[in-house]
Amino acid sequence: MSAVPAPHPRRAVELQTIGMTKIFGSLIALEDVSIHVRPGTLHALLGENGAGKSTLVKCIMGFYQPTRGEVLVDGKEAVIASPRDAHAHGIGMVYQHFTLVPSLTAAENLVISRAHPPAVIDWKKEIAGLEEFLSRMPFKVPLTVPVSGLSAGEKQKLEILKQLYLDQRLLILDEPTSVLTPGEADEVLGLLRGMTEAGDLTILMISHKFREVTAYADDVTVLRRGRMVGGGRVGELSVDDMSHMMIGDTKIRERAARKEFSGEPVVLELAGIFSDDDTGLPAVKGVNLKIHAGEIVGIAGVSGNGQSTLIEVLSGQREMSDGRLFIHGKPFEPTRQKMAEFKVFGLPEEPLKNAAVRRMSVAENIAFRSFDKPPIAGRFGFMSPKPMRQKARELIAQYRVKTPSPEEPIENLSGGNVQRAILARELSGEVEVLVVANPCFGLDFASVSEIRSQIMDQRNRGAAVLLVSEDLDEILELSDRVAVMSGGAIHYVVPIAEADRNSIGKAMAGH
Repeated sequence: MSAVPAPHPRRAVELQTIGMTKIFGSLIALEDVSIHVRPGTLHALLGENGAGKSTLVKCIMGFYQPTRGEVLVDGKEAVIASPRDAHAHGIGMVYQHFTLVPSLTAAENLVISRAHPPAVIDWKKEIAGLEEFLSRMPFKVPLTVPVSGLSAGEKQKLEILKQLYLDQRLLILDEPTSVLTPGEADEVLGLLRGMTEAGDLTILMISHKFREVTAYADDVTVLRRGRMVGGGRVGELSVDDMSHMMIGDTKIRERAARKEFSGEPVVLELAGIFSDDDTGLPAVKGVNLKIHAGEIVGIAGVSGNGQSTLIEVLSGQREMSDGRLFIHGKPFEPTRQKMAEFKVFGLPEEPLKNAAVRRMSVAENIAFRSFDKPPIAGRFGFMSPKPMRQKARELIAQYRVKTPSPEEPIENLSGGNVQRAILARELSGEVEVLVVANPCFGLDFASVSEIRSQIMDQRNRGAAVLLVSEDLDEILELSDRVAVMSGGAIHYVVPIAEADRNSIGKAMAGH
């Protein structure tokens, strides 16, 4: 009598945290957080910036040792003193930023990721083993191509494959789709969801995209100010339920209504803009774009397709190799004097790095546009601190900047309040042109609402707004027209009424 075959063993890992607490001096970063990630599920971890998500996963991975609390793996207490211990329990992490070696091939990156790779590598044998491994995986990457030659989507797939190659059966994903086109994001999450449903994998995913949570997650946990405030089965929760858990009773500014314009003149024109990156290679290639008064043109694209270089050109941080800029038909150069003359203002990405002096006060940073003009500058050009502080106090109140005082170094403010302070400076006068780059990256829900409303207010007052963002939802919410940047060029421009997420996604991928 032949033996009955054993059922396929469940390989997915069950994870629990019990009373997880982490205290740094006087700061309680995480307090009594208990979560249960069921085996073979995709579990979303939601929370605003500073809610404790990163602290929690760092405690699970062994980067931090919890002040109190424990981790259970498959129902048993796991002592995790380092990431190596986490790996031994089958827990791996895919970070928001790539950890691959760009000059090595995908195969080389996989082999060197092992704890003890051979001193002398038999590449014929290794490639055969890797091809057999890939045959069992839901997605593929070219093994012999250097990582620098892979697309962002392929790099993200390789990061995930690396963890599966190391036999990690619970993956922690930190904003895994932030570098992917919408099509790539749906492909990757769909394939991973298939692995969880097959019982081969468990996933804990940090995300801020409700669309992905509702489409792919089984369960959700919401953190706020270091504590678990809610959660449950995704199918039983609405987006409003989840967003209210995230923000609590924080007052959200009403979204600014969109004023209708018709036949407005062109204010900002980009004519054949070319510019090189830091290595001397072309990064912006013949960009042509016209933006009318009372219009937001949103440039969508995957990170690294020339958007940052274009913003640097428009803000005067990088020279053009060819092309011209015009405002109201007149030649424009992005110098401080010309920006004041043509009323051009902006909010670059990472404003603490690109639009502020960290150790100077909030008042001094707000005064950068006006320190040499009355009433701050006197008859002989000397600065007067009293009117500078008074103006700062007015703008701090108007833009709801939370700061202990105008004299506080701006580096001590939260990300959202740095954004508000820079916006207070940039929007305090009459604005003809506004250039904004990734204005809400990493900010909390309330700050996002406030800043998007401020941008819309300027558009409604008749400003021409160029918005560059890697958040497609932000582009679709704010823009009157959408342009897609791929490979340093703009190939696709469409009015928002005709915008289609799939078509935009294909254009972002270069199709």
